[in-house]
Amino acid sequence: MKAAVLREVPGRLQIEDVDIDAPAAGEVLVRTAAAGVCHSDQHVLDGRFDFYPTPMVLGHESAGVVEAVGEGVTYVEPGDHVVTCLSVFCGHCDACLTGRAFSCMTDESALARGPGRPRLTSGGETMNQFVNLSSFAEQLLVNQNALVKIRRDMPLEKASLLGCGVTTGMGAAINSAQVKPGSRVVVVGVGGVGLAALQGARICGAAQVVAVDMHDHKLELARQLGATDVVNASQDEPVAAVLELTDGGADFGFEAIGLPETTRQMFSMTRGGGTATVIGILPMGAEIPMTGADFMGAKRYQSSMMGGGSFRVEVPRYIDFYLGGQLRLDEMVSQTLPLERINDAFDAMSKGEVARSVVVFDA
Repeated sequence: MKAAVLREVPGRLQIEDVDIDAPAAGEVLVRTAAAGVCHSDQHVLDGRFDFYPTPMVLGHESAGVVEAVGEGVTYVEPGDHVVTCLSVFCGHCDACLTGRAFSCMTDESALARGPGRPRLTSGGETMNQFVNLSSFAEQLLVNQNALVKIRRDMPLEKASLLGCGVTTGMGAAINSAQVKPGSRVVVVGVGGVGLAALQGARICGAAQVVAVDMHDHKLELARQLGATDVVNASQDEPVAAVLELTDGGADFGFEAIGLPETTRQMFSMTRGGGTATVIGILPMGAEIPMTGADFMGAKRYQSSMMGGGSFRVEVPRYIDFYLGGQLRLDEMVSQTLPLERINDAFDAMSKGEVARSVVVFDA
């Protein structure tokens, strides 16, 4: 099969022929239909996440059709439509048993195969899987607990976004922060995850949603998807602008970029008694300066991981939202590309030109 391989960090992806094994017990072979291009993949390319070994097939936000299943798989069967999720769960650790499967404590290696039988190889060389998925390939071989079965009338191109970005953003608003009807919300950074958080806040009934970004075209898209106000941080001082628009600060703040500076700004935009939620992935070792005054006024500071819910519960719910017209995904897909143009998708994302690029595969 064709796959996008990362051989050096930092580096670019190379399209190569990669061999994929047959499903072992508990595994599922999926024909990839579409794969979203996410900032988490970009962080690996840039060397920001330097703990993933090369050579590696990247990609983790995808949807497809089951081709074959291994022994003991009962959840799906060939022909089923599925969405993958990077928060592969074991089902028996403390996190899984207490409803926090998104933070499953089982080591990734325990959900993969042993070193003697890799899932992906090329000329006898092991190809590492990114978070046990590797979506930038014509097929995926994954543990069944990395999949959620979805209804067949859901377009797979749009369903792929639910594998990471939309679930992360929507869940941050709905599950982690629990946005209240009539509340004031600010979202800093309206790429794919931020736009999903914005829509989650709208679906929760927020009365005001302020979008903050440095790109006018993103802010215009945010308006289309439910923002009541926008702030261009390249033109206005964002904290002052948001405090004025919200009459003293938002009840719920979200940072969806992953930078210490914008996280600090979002904290300042959130009023006392409010909840400030970090969704973006901050650099390892990054520090955010805070003072004692930040902890006055009963303000809550938290992070959200993979939307704070169970993806086998959340993904079907979000599909119902989409098909019912509440969740708008079509506008979030800025472009679709073949696998051979995967690096163009990363270039566009780095320049802030797109909300989401989706790699599509031949049926």
